[in-house]
Amino acid sequence: MEFPPYLATMPMHAITEIHGEPGLLERFRLEIRAFDPAARERLAAALDLAAELHRDDRRVREPYLNHLLRVAIRMMHHYQVRDVDVIVAGLLHDAVEDHPGELAGTDVADPTAAALATLAARFGPRVARLVAAVTNPEYDPDRDRNAQYREHVAASLDREPWARVIKMSDFTDNGVGVVYTIGPKVARSAAKYRPLVPVFRDLISRPDTPLSAPVKRHIFAQLDLAEERFSAILDRPN
Repeated sequence: MEFPPYLATMPMHAITEIHGEPGLLERFRLEIRAFDPAARERLAAALDLAAELHRDDRRVREPYLNHLLRVAIRMMHHYQVRDVDVIVAGLLHDAVEDHPGELAGTDVADPTAAALATLAARFGPRVARLVAAVTNPEYDPDRDRNAQYREHVAASLDREPWARVIKMSDFTDNGVGVVYTIGPKVARSAAKYRPLVPVFRDLISRPDTPLSAPVKRHIFAQLDLAEERFSAILDRPN
């Protein structure tokens, strides 16, 4: 499949709309050229596992793998992340939450713990720890799920600076990208993610968040854009 020579500069949702999953895969390959062969091998292995685990998953109008690719590409391109563990964890950030049985097998007492152990064995304990930090726990059915989600995000990211980077890329794809979804999910997503804007603004501004000042400014602009979009969805007159 032919791709334009400017693919490396295209916005990711433009790649998604025009070239789909093949375009995002090619963009991922372009981004990982900056890494050494051993790192590229690890990244390719993580991508293969993510593609296998999420092979039947959909995200509204697209294969779920598109979301994982955008999260990883955003970290490499916009956040300038060169830490391979972080990018591997980004590709696999939903693996334990969505597919613990496929990772660990079904005959285990604690599928989440077993799935994390599998990731640790394959990609190292740090990758497993980062994935654990962005994996949602079981929620109390008697409490509001969105409130519990926000509490979990704030608590888990407080102690894992690199997990903030992964979750920020995930939030950008889900929150800033809310305008690319359709139907009732638009308002539900905006209501879920809007209260996280100040949470992420605080987390990203912290000195221990391992991103450069220009990258942090870029993220703050994305948070402003997210709030603008949430407002247009939730605050418009009836």
